[in-house]
Amino acid sequence: MADRDFYKILGVSRGASADEIQSAYRRLARQYHPDVNKDPDAEERFKQVSEAYDVLSDPQQRKRYDAFGEDFRRVPPDVDPDTYARSRAGAGAGRSRTSAWETGASQFDAEGIDLDDLLGGMFGGRSRRGWGRIPGSDQEVELELTVEEAYRGGNRKLTVHGPTGADRTIDVKIPAGVVNGQRIRLAGQGGQGSGGAAAGDLFLVVRIADHPRYRLSGRDLSVDLPLAAWEGALGASVTVETPGGEATVKVPKGSSTGRRLRLKGRGLPNPRGTPGDLYAEVRLMVPDRLTREEKRLFEELAGTSKFDPRRRS
Repeated sequence: MADRDFYKILGVSRGASADEIQSAYRRLARQYHPDVNKDPDAEERFKQVSEAYDVLSDPQQRKRYDAFGEDFRRVPPDVDPDTYARSRAGAGAGRSRTSAWETGASQFDAEGIDLDDLLGGMFGGRSRRGWGRIPGSDQEVELELTVEEAYRGGNRKLTVHGPTGADRTIDVKIPAGVVNGQRIRLAGQGGQGSGGAAAGDLFLVVRIADHPRYRLSGRDLSVDLPLAAWEGALGASVTVETPGGEATVKVPKGSSTGRRLRLKGRGLPNPRGTPGDLYAEVRLMVPDRLTREEKRLFEELAGTSKFDPRRRS
């Protein structure tokens, strides 16, 4: 995990309330969502914002983050925060500590501090010959979903490739209403620890695949609504498919191509707040072949109507 401050990423104080954290996330998610912001760095920024929100909106994860900082996922659950803080301060630069965790070797830092002795009390005691208990590493994999899967949630079997080529299959419960870039944490499903140490966590990064019908922006969905010319002119009630089933949209009279009709709350659900909306975008259609009667009626309309679509109002 990179050395990042989740509070700074969201732009909130360390004492921010849950509502303040949620409000900051919503604002930044709208600003940096890659479907809206085409800046090359926007997607990475959106992932950082999503990760920060996932951690700080969870009381238990936030508590560990406040106690252990960037190492909160790596430090075993039985470590005392005060002991950790004192040991970290004594160790000085975190480079040597991280190296010891990753290599399993007894290390001395630039000031001659034996990190084996220094951290031995934190991780159950280790001899100078090596580190007996090394926490497992966190892992991250991409989870591709359809719009329907993101809407409904459900269960999925996922194959995770191990570092030594040993694949394993796990059952994943996908919550309803996940969005692009969201991280799903599976505690203890990451790399295995050694010497009885806790396993790391597995993080699933959601990517919602392009859909032939729906266009996605955050939690909002857009879908084309084909209408006959007379339906746009006279108004109509039309059935439209949504991921949650059929819905009826009322088309106001005088609707032209490009008009967006909002179906409130029919976008992706939100387990922590307001769901997204679905927008039906009007597309006026005309028949490519006319019957004799249809042709007569269109010619009659053309001869009597004063409407000029090219005249600016």
